[in-house]
Amino acid sequence: MSRGFVKEDDQEEIPIVPQRAYLPEGVTNFVTCTGMDQLLAEKQMLVSEKDNLNSTNENEKRIALNYINARLHLLNNRIAEAKVVNTDEQPQNEIRFGASVTLKTKGSGKIQTFQIVGVDEADISKGKISFISPLAKTLINKKNGDVVTLKRAKEDTVFEIMDIAYHEALGVRRCPPKP
Repeated sequence: MSRGFVKEDDQEEIPIVPQRAYLPEGVTNFVTCTGMDQLLAEKQMLVSEKDNLNSTNENEKRIALNYINARLHLLNNRIAEAKVVNTDEQPQNEIRFGASVTLKTKGSGKIQTFQIVGVDEADISKGKISFISPLAKTLINKKNGDVVTLKRAKEDTVFEIMDIAYHEALGVRRCPPKP
C-alpha cells in the first residue's frame, strides 16, 4: 500500500539509539572482570526496565520498548564479543591491559595514575583509559622507570613510568580462577 493512504498517526517513530563506545572493526573487545560485571549489570537493568515498562499510551509504550530492545541488541553484541582478561595472569612488571600506571609528566612534575581498561569501562574522570587510546598504546609493554613520549598535534608530552600495579585496591576485581 502506498504511504499516501496511511494516517500520519500510524507512522512508527524510530527511536534514535546512541552507539556504544567506539571499538574499531576487527579489534578484540577486551574487558576486565569489573568491566564484564558492569556490562552484565547494565543488561540486567535494561531487562528490568523492559519488564517494568508501564504506560497508558500504547504508542509511547511501543516506542519505549523499541528503544530498550535496540539498546539490548547493541549491548548483547558487545557482551558476546567480549574477551575477559584476568589481570592476575598479566606480567606484573610490564604494562598490559588492566594495569594501573602511575606517570610523572616531565617538565611539570605532575603525577597521575591511569588504568588501562576496555572501551565500555573507560572514564577519564575515574582515571580509566581505553586500551585503544593513544596514551594506552604508547604505554603497552613498557616497564617501571621507562620514559615514553606521547605524540600530540601541538606539543609532545613526555612521561616517566613511576609504578605499575595490578590489584583490587585500584578498583580491579579479581577474576574467578579458571576451572
